[in-house]
Amino acid sequence: MRAIRECLRLSSYLRQNRIDIVHAYNFYANVFALPAARLAQVPVLLASIRDTGEYWTARQRAVNKVVCRLADRVVVNAEAIKRGLVAEGYRPERITVIPNGILCPPLKPTHERPLHQELGLSPEDVLIGVVSRIARLKGLEYFLDAAPQVLARIPRAKFLIIGDNAFEPQYREELKQQVATLGLQDHVIFTGFRLDVPDILSSLAVSVLPSVSGEGLSNSLLESMAAALPVVATNVGGNPEVVVDGETGLLVPCRDSAALAEAICRVLLTQGLRQTFGQAGRRRVLDHFSNERMIRTVERLYEELLEASRRKPAAASGV
Repeated sequence: MRAIRECLRLSSYLRQNRIDIVHAYNFYANVFALPAARLAQVPVLLASIRDTGEYWTARQRAVNKVVCRLADRVVVNAEAIKRGLVAEGYRPERITVIPNGILCPPLKPTHERPLHQELGLSPEDVLIGVVSRIARLKGLEYFLDAAPQVLARIPRAKFLIIGDNAFEPQYREELKQQVATLGLQDHVIFTGFRLDVPDILSSLAVSVLPSVSGEGLSNSLLESMAAALPVVATNVGGNPEVVVDGETGLLVPCRDSAALAEAICRVLLTQGLRQTFGQAGRRRVLDHFSNERMIRTVERLYEELLEASRRKPAAASGV
């Protein structure tokens, strides 16, 4: 009952303030805001779906599909998400793909390695990192499984898991147990939640994303590429829309620790490849995934839908 009251309260607010556009983001916002906005007769309604939905239950999928019918457009951030929605029965013409955009700060000086100093590591240590929340869909166990194979060829390698997640503490403990089982205590570091990601990226030699599913368009990959870091990622979700295999990084099958290890070693041991991938990746982000580009695209969509909504009464009256 409280949810219904709050929905009605939102609807009243939208009506009283003559809101022209409501853009909801992800499942709970879609379910709560879209019915309220439709009840308030807001001219333009947009839903958003930002991942491939593996976290959702069958009931959540069904509910989201129903409420998205209230929207004028469903905005997704990857072609992979659109394909999945169309396969579920969403109308393709109602889905708009707008890739994520990020701020692309100036590069950090390559001689500065703040993370090495903070963690008490040698400047010769090679840091291989995953920047993500600790969640099963991220496939972090495969990253750890790949570590011994990489160490056999790169003895100074250190493996960093950068991030955390309060919702899956058991998974974190499983990963730490895996580290102990593999004898990697001196080579794996869990940094926990961090806010200084640009500084961290400047210390890494390669950024890895071993996800097994669930990826829409990964900001972790975009931020790594913006930092001129080579990336190794699994070929799932929207990852191939970010990483050009063999040009800005390498794509490997998911759940394949041997392929992951081989790709990491190839990037680190092939002369000049780190720099080539890193520079190409940064150019790709600047050209296709800038924050400015995303904002302009969203603005154009808002203007297009708002103009279409204003034409509807005129068309109905024959004007």
